[in-house]
Amino acid sequence: QVQLVESGGGLVQAGGSLRLSCTASGLTFDNNYAGWYRRPPGQEREFVAAISRDGTITDYTHSPVLGRFIISRDNSRVVVYLQMNNLQPEDTAVYFCAAGKHYRVPDYWGEGTLVTVSS
Repeated sequence: QVQLVESGGGLVQAGGSLRLSCTASGLTFDNNYAGWYRRPPGQEREFVAAISRDGTITDYTHSPVLGRFIISRDNSRVVVYLQMNNLQPEDTAVYFCAAGKHYRVPDYWGEGTLVTVSS
């Protein structure tokens, strides 16, 4: 059974930083693309960032977080990270980890972790 478990969410003031982690189990992690998505309150889920299987290519295309967030992964620890800097109230959302065999087409989702940014 595949599981993706996010951690690291919480409450932070505007301008602050958080690092989200997503630990995977039940799949061959380095055979899967990984990514982060988020769902702001009352809105649709949106793409945040994606990373290639070996971690050498990252993608923030059409993402509202370009230049502030950094996605990375450690395949030896089966973890994908999202470093979030200069957080703003509009970054408040439930953040989801995802993984899949095809680029930006998730097969698996975590349950999400809530990030709240106060002004």
